[in-house]
Amino acid sequence: MDFNVKKLASGAGVFFTRAVQFTEEKLGQAEKTELDAHFENLLSRADCTKNWTEKIFRQTEVLLQPNPSARIEEFLYEKLDRKAPSRITIAELLGQYMQDAAKDFGPGTPYGSTLIKVGECERRLGGAEREFLHTSAISFLTPLRNFLEGDWRTISKERRLLENRRLDLDACKTRLKKAKAAEAKAACEGEMAPDFQETRPRNYVLSASASALWSEEVEKAEHELRVAQTEFDRQAEVTRLLLEGISSTHVNHLRCLHEFVEAQAAYYKQCHLHMEDLQKELGRFPNAFAMNSGYSIATAGSSLPAGISGPEEPDTLKIEEVQAPATGTRKAKVLYDYDAADSSELSLLADELITVYTVPGMDSDWLVGERGNQKGKVPVTYLELLS
Repeated sequence: MDFNVKKLASGAGVFFTRAVQFTEEKLGQAEKTELDAHFENLLSRADCTKNWTEKIFRQTEVLLQPNPSARIEEFLYEKLDRKAPSRITIAELLGQYMQDAAKDFGPGTPYGSTLIKVGECERRLGGAEREFLHTSAISFLTPLRNFLEGDWRTISKERRLLENRRLDLDACKTRLKKAKAAEAKAACEGEMAPDFQETRPRNYVLSASASALWSEEVEKAEHELRVAQTEFDRQAEVTRLLLEGISSTHVNHLRCLHEFVEAQAAYYKQCHLHMEDLQKELGRFPNAFAMNSGYSIATAGSSLPAGISGPEEPDTLKIEEVQAPATGTRKAKVLYDYDAADSSELSLLADELITVYTVPGMDSDWLVGERGNQKGKVPVTYLELLS
């Protein structure tokens, strides 16, 4: 094993010097080189960008994938550089269950046919959600992750290196300050020593020698200070350029944010269209409950003993013969467009106002609506009663 003792000792010495300088700064026993105000603003802006980007990234992950176990699984697949298996969405699973249930209940029954239609809609909603998740992950999450795991790590590395260069610079300043103080003290002691013609006292000779040694130490400390200052200035410039690049990061993240909003808007618009289509399809079967009731009555009547008949069905309601009551009419606002299924119904337009009322024997899910000279049955679920 190649083991460089000299290099290890040198590294340990540098670490110890920095630790001493850092401790003395915290205790107020050493001076600290302060960065200029512009540089400090850049540092503060970078820290703010990192903190909020991290929070936005984490919360967006929760929005796109609320299941923490699934997020951990995706994280492991990403770290292993493997493609995560395709996962069915909740809406798609619900749609599949509805369609499977319709097969057991009978696709020809009102409930079964409705389950099929709703299940198809849920599966379309799940497909739209899948596309939204995929688009958002590429256009929004990936750039944020690249910043946190790439650019920010580089910035953090250079900032740590700058801090080490600053500690080295301040340590050199402290060393030079101490060397100059010792040199001045040695020179002062040399001037105060007696001067004899024959010989000089031993302490005077030692003082002169110490003064010369401290002069050499001052020169060495000044050289080390110049080197440390150069390295600090170079590292400060590198770090400054990286910090100024945060502005470009903001521009890039702004573009990604616009793409995320567009993807989200497209997703919700598509979901709204799917639900509108589903409402229209379900609106074409307004008498499903009545059909079931009639079917039950008919079945019960057929099983009665001979000579006993079931209840008679009421006469079919004729809209043209219906007259508005003197009291009991109300105004209603139409919530959704509705296309009349036959001549007995009244087509509706969203946001329009009509007059509605009920007549004896009419299904509770329907009202009679009037608009000018037009009259017909309208579904209650499409209305908001105002008065």
